[in-house]
Amino acid sequence: MALNYVARFATTAKALERYCRRKIREHEWAEGEALPDIDALVARFVEHGYVNDAVFARARTGGLLRRGYGERRINAALDQAGVDWDDRREIGEFEARSAALRMAQKKGFGPFAASGEPPAERALREKQIASMLRAGHALDSARELVNAASQEIALEWAEEMRPQEPDEEYWT
Repeated sequence: MALNYVARFATTAKALERYCRRKIREHEWAEGEALPDIDALVARFVEHGYVNDAVFARARTGGLLRRGYGERRINAALDQAGVDWDDRREIGEFEARSAALRMAQKKGFGPFAASGEPPAERALREKQIASMLRAGHALDSARELVNAASQEIALEWAEEMRPQEPDEEYWT
């Protein structure tokens, strides 16, 4: 069952362990029947590379960033999956701003509203900021995007943190 599970789903060692323990409970093992050693099974899967928490964390982080989620929400998802802090990668400022911009564009926040201008009503702006905060973005980023005067200003704000290309002369 464990092999079928990891073949079908991207998972972590902790999630595999939880799955196996749940299946054992559901199976209602007969008294006197030896229980499988779940810790050894999970360790063997990790050793053979069937389960890799770092690869899982990288894929989940990338997917959530592309969907417009912020660092806090990503860390909550990785916590729930049982990924250790050592297996996570740091999210850069450019990635965080790009994710916030993506969410604003997708949800029509700030200057990305149908009118093309940020909302004039304070209550609506506060709702948009609250939505971005729930998605895991920093308060400063949410305010910056929702209050941006135009789409161009919002795009420039996100691009400010783009990593610079290495100097060509340095490498020659």
